[in-house]
Amino acid sequence: MSHSIREIAEALGAEAVGDLDLVLTGAAEPSEAGPRDLALAMDPAFADRIALGQARAAFLWPGADWQALGLSAALFAPRARYAMAGVTRLFERQVAITPGIHPMALIDPTAEIGPDASIGPFVVIGARVRIGARARILSHVSVAEDTILGDDALLHSGVRIGARVTIGHRFIAQPGAVIGADGFSFVTPTPGVVDQVRNEGVISLTEQAEYVRINSLGGVRLGDDVEVGANSCIDRGTVTDTVIGDGTKLDNLVQIGHNVRIGRTCLICGQAGVAGSTVLGDRVVLGGKVSIADHLKVGSNVVVMGHAGVASNVPDNRIMMGYPAVRHDQHVEMYKALRRLPRLAETVAALQKSIPKPGQSD
Repeated sequence: MSHSIREIAEALGAEAVGDLDLVLTGAAEPSEAGPRDLALAMDPAFADRIALGQARAAFLWPGADWQALGLSAALFAPRARYAMAGVTRLFERQVAITPGIHPMALIDPTAEIGPDASIGPFVVIGARVRIGARARILSHVSVAEDTILGDDALLHSGVRIGARVTIGHRFIAQPGAVIGADGFSFVTPTPGVVDQVRNEGVISLTEQAEYVRINSLGGVRLGDDVEVGANSCIDRGTVTDTVIGDGTKLDNLVQIGHNVRIGRTCLICGQAGVAGSTVLGDRVVLGGKVSIADHLKVGSNVVVMGHAGVASNVPDNRIMMGYPAVRHDQHVEMYKALRRLPRLAETVAALQKSIPKPGQSD
């Protein structure tokens, strides 16, 4: 994993100065960087930390005086986080897995394994599964029947993929992710508590029949370049498939309910939940712990801030905050008004004291 400054610059399309033949073997935070590390100091706030480490080269902010910082070489890029993505890709330590199929893997005879795939120990692959080329499947993964996994997939240990799941190319699933579990769908023979709340807004029942399962006949379809975080769950559809578009990324502990349809290039942060049959457009961002109610439509280019609860449809190009979620500007005004309430209460109390009571003379 060693790269010269010249090679790094060419790979990232970055500007390089100084000793372009200097060879580096890793990247590090400036104060912890050794002489063979590239110090990541893309903001002036990190300048003082460079002297605390031993870095000879650093990725700096545009216009930085690299020589005054005591460096032998430097790299510059206008968009720091994007440059960091390239640096981490160059110095990534690939997941260690022995090429080929481990003798302790259990693979159904009808399954098709693509060329150059690597399958670790204690992996179970069901009937009629198709595994794409160069897939890497680590230990204790299970893939159920009739599932299709695209090329260059990476399934970390403990991933569970259910039946009739179709996954595109370059898929990544972190440990413990579950794709294709049954949806959470139940009904009572006669109207129950939930029906009363939805239809009448009151609860008067004293008894209710037991819940009856609605089985999940659909599957899950994931596009290309989708990533699913650790211990996240995507439920299969009731009749139609649950669908997630190309390039969408799910953080850890995310719940996607049955029949949900999510567009392209969305970002869903940790502990967010999307209830059944809701549709999200393209480029939607859900902050941490966001909750989306069922059967809603959230438009494209919508950003929902952390902890918000969406209970109604959201048009395109909105920033949403609060519980229940409202437009960002409305939430700010509501919050300002809330902070003014103590003073308003004091003013009202003072006015009340100045008003004579009935029958009281001035």
